[in-house]
Amino acid sequence: MKYFPIDNSLFIKNREKFKNKMSPKSIAFFSSNDQYPVSADTTLPFEQHRDIFYLSGINQEESVLAIINSDLEKSKQEILFVTKPNETLTHWEGERLSKTKAYEISGIKNVYWIEDLEKIVDELMSLVDILYINTNEHYRAKVETETREARFNKWIKKNYPKKANKRSNPILQQLRAVKEPIEIELIQKACNITEKGFRRILNFVKPGVWEYEIEAEFSHEFLKNRSRKFAYTPIIASGKNSNILHYIENNNQCKDGEVILLDVGAEYANYSSDMTRTIPVSGKFSKRQRDVYNSVLYVKNEAAKLLSPGILWKDHHSEVGKIMTSELIKLGLLDKADIQNETKENPAFKKYFTHGTSHHLGLDTHDYGDINKPIEASNVFTVEPGIYIPKEGFGIRLEDDVVVQEKGNPINLMENIPIEIEEIESLMNSK
Repeated sequence: MKYFPIDNSLFIKNREKFKNKMSPKSIAFFSSNDQYPVSADTTLPFEQHRDIFYLSGINQEESVLAIINSDLEKSKQEILFVTKPNETLTHWEGERLSKTKAYEISGIKNVYWIEDLEKIVDELMSLVDILYINTNEHYRAKVETETREARFNKWIKKNYPKKANKRSNPILQQLRAVKEPIEIELIQKACNITEKGFRRILNFVKPGVWEYEIEAEFSHEFLKNRSRKFAYTPIIASGKNSNILHYIENNNQCKDGEVILLDVGAEYANYSSDMTRTIPVSGKFSKRQRDVYNSVLYVKNEAAKLLSPGILWKDHHSEVGKIMTSELIKLGLLDKADIQNETKENPAFKKYFTHGTSHHLGLDTHDYGDINKPIEASNVFTVEPGIYIPKEGFGIRLEDDVVVQEKGNPINLMENIPIEIEEIESLMNSK
C-alpha cells in the first residue's frame, strides 16, 4: 500500500468497541471484498471492504475476521484468516501477508490460513448461540452484485441454521460515525493532499484548457503524495456543466468567462476527503458570479456553525435552507410570492439548492452514520451548499470537511484550502 503504517491501536480499540456491543455467547464475521472481473483476464483495482478494514487494518483480498464474545480467554476472542503465501503467487502478484505481518498490522494474535476457515469456524460455532451477520445497510446503498460477504453469509446460515441471527450493521453505523483521533488524522492527511492538488491547478487553469487535463493534474499530485486514487469519481464541470450535480464526463473545453466547479477529493489509507471549489476560467469572477459565490460561501460558513451535538441531520438541513432562502432573495432569484407559495415538502430554496447540506465522511465518502439519530461529537461531516442557475449558465458549490466538537464550532479540516475570492484570484494570476 502507498500509505504509511497505521498504529494498530486503532484497530484493537475498534474491535473492543464492537465486542462490547455484542450479546453474550455470540460471534461476528467480516469478509474482504472480491477482486472483481472486467472481462478476459482483467480485474478492477482491489478495494477492501471498509468494515473488515475498520476492525483489522487488513487490506488484502480473501480475508475473514471473527470476533467472539464468550468465555474464551481474551487473546482467543479474535481470529483472522488470510491467504497462505506461496512462491508462485508471490512471483506473479507480489508478496502476501505472513502471519507475523498480519499480526503487526491488526494486533490480532490468532492468525490462520484461509484454508483452515471451515474447520476453525466449526469449532467456534459450538461455543456460541448467536451469529452476527454483516450486510450493507447504508441508506444510499444499491447492491446488485453478489459480494464475497453475501456468499459467506449464505454459507454460514445454511451450515448453522439453529443459531440465532443478529445484525452487525447497526453497531457499525454507530461506531464508525464517531471518529477516533487517529482516524481524524488520516482524514486530515487526505484533505492535505487534496489541498496540494487544488493549489496545483490554480496556476494551471486558463481559457482553452480541457476538463480532463485538470483531472490529470489532480491525479498527478495525489499519486505523488501517497494517495492511491480519487476518493470518488471527480467532477470537473465547466460552464453549464456546473449545474449538473454528478457531472463526471470531464471532456469539455473550458472557455473564457465560465466558472469551473471542482468536486474532487483524495483518499489516504482508505479514508476519504471531499472538497468542492468553484473557480473562474479566466482567473477573475464576473460581478454576478462573485455575488452568487459570496452567498454560497456565507451559507457554508453559517451551516458549519450549526453542526453541533444533539441536533438531527434533517433539522440541520432545514435551518440551512432558511439561511439559503434569505440569500436567494438578495440575489433576486426568489421573491415574496415564492415564499408564500412554498410548502414544508417543497420549500422555495429547492429550486436553486437541490441537494443536502451535509453527509458523514470517513472510510466511505458517504460514510456510515444513522441520520435519524442526533449528531455527536467527533462525527465528520461535509458542508456543501450550492446555488445552480441553469438559465444563467453556471452553478456554484463550495464544500469543506469538518469535525463536530462537544462545544464550539466544528474544526474545519480544509481551512488551509483557498476559498475566499481574493485569494483564489490572486493565486490564479500569480506567475
